[in-house]
Amino acid sequence: MPLRSNGMDQPPAQLAAPGGAAQRAFRADSALTWLFLYRLLLAALLLFLFSYPAEQPWLGSAADAGVARVILGLHGLTILAGGLLIGAQRPSRAHQIQVAIFLDITAYTLLMHLAGGVASGLGLLPAIAVIVGAILMEGRLSLLFASLATLAVMTQQLYSQLYVDTQSGTYTQAGLLGLTYFAVALLAHVMTRRLRETERLAARRKVDIADLSRLNEYVIQRMAMGVVAIDGERRLLLLNNAARRLLGAPDAQPGDSLFLLAPALRDWFLARLRDDADTDQDDSLVQIGDNEVLPSLTLLGDSRVNGALIYLRDQRELVRQAQEMKLAALGRLTASIAHNIRNPLSSVTHAAQLLAESEHIDEADANLLGILRRNALRIDETVTSILDLSRRHAAERTDIDLATWLKDFADEYADNHPDCAGRLRVVTDATPLPLRVDVRHLGQILRNLCDNGFKHGSRGGAPARVELRAGRDGRAGMIQLEVRDSGPGVTPDNRRQIFEPFFTTSTSGTGLGLYIARELAEANGMRLEYIGGGPMEGRFRLTFGPNGMRRPTGNAAA
Repeated sequence: MPLRSNGMDQPPAQLAAPGGAAQRAFRADSALTWLFLYRLLLAALLLFLFSYPAEQPWLGSAADAGVARVILGLHGLTILAGGLLIGAQRPSRAHQIQVAIFLDITAYTLLMHLAGGVASGLGLLPAIAVIVGAILMEGRLSLLFASLATLAVMTQQLYSQLYVDTQSGTYTQAGLLGLTYFAVALLAHVMTRRLRETERLAARRKVDIADLSRLNEYVIQRMAMGVVAIDGERRLLLLNNAARRLLGAPDAQPGDSLFLLAPALRDWFLARLRDDADTDQDDSLVQIGDNEVLPSLTLLGDSRVNGALIYLRDQRELVRQAQEMKLAALGRLTASIAHNIRNPLSSVTHAAQLLAESEHIDEADANLLGILRRNALRIDETVTSILDLSRRHAAERTDIDLATWLKDFADEYADNHPDCAGRLRVVTDATPLPLRVDVRHLGQILRNLCDNGFKHGSRGGAPARVELRAGRDGRAGMIQLEVRDSGPGVTPDNRRQIFEPFFTTSTSGTGLGLYIARELAEANGMRLEYIGGGPMEGRFRLTFGPNGMRRPTGNAAA
């Protein structure tokens, strides 16, 4: 199964390539150790064979047996001395192996000579030494060991023919024995090379598989969709960060019971098993804590006792994606009809300017023309804000004093809404509230909130009242602006949706006002939220972040 997440947000790095210096050194030390143990065991076995019984049938005399034991004893001492040099690493590992093979060939050739020559059967002992050398040393050294063994056998045979009459065997036997040494050396060399190539390939495949496993885990952990793998006992095998968030279990780990972490999934899972979960499609929502999850199931085998793979999709994320598609379409629509709104609007504004210059306009008509021009300008600002919102243009911030600016805003709002005059109240701290914001965006936010307040803020037949209260948060020192109305407030069922686009409880509304207000607030580094409660139930709070605050340098009216 995939590895457990380590919580890191960086992508998986490549593992170290096999065959590094440390790894090669470890393998060489291990080979030397096994060679030492093998040689020591073989020397002890030969010493035992040449000692018991006392009279050796293959030796010519008791003196030869004593000489053989002396040779084996000295050979054993050289082996022990070589074992002590393994830890010292001097001489080098390759030289230690070469010396060991040379000593073995020499000792085994002497034993073969004492036993009667090439016909004694002990000529296979040098072959064993050649095979060991070919396995441990790559390249031409394997042929060098075979050559030395062949030369030793031929020298022994020549010496026996010249000086020892009791020796058996011929040059043909010695030559065949030499050919055997070369054959086993070549065979051992080829097999060892192929084994090492296979080992290196397996090591590379192991690295690739480990990297692929880490890459898969990296991708799965960063998927927006929750992924949960369970075994036949419904215990977790794998879950990503999105699944932990949707299940409300940030500390969940493989081995935990899924149904103990999310009991709401039990009924859904059992129902899916009863309905034969052959597909991964399911339209039923599961409420897990505060999250609405759309799960789907895929069995990991033909039997229902096998594991399963559960995908968890956040319903709110799906709705958000659908809303983004709608907003993208809305952005294209507003861009296409912007000139159809602005061209007539510019004509209206121009006509209002011409009328204002007429000598026959009295004071009342001039006031009406002023209202017309301000509202035309506001419509133009609204269209511009929607276009900016769809294009995500940066806010153009200016320095203002919020207390002074709110009074000007309230006067303008009362002029544009005479029926609301006297019912809009501004309450601010006595100290300046310096900000750096886009006053166009801030005005659109407050106009939207005030319109909602006057529209929904009536209670018991009494006219709605709206209050703009600005000040500093006593704990963090942040500047906050609350828009309060005298209405009953937003119902608990609608509080989570009021800032979603196209959501409205009014038959005449578009459902974009609060969404645009929140987007404009975020574009200016502000946070818009509904808090409710208090004597005036409808309460929206606008908190200005550090980027929107500046050090007071005097009041600056908008």
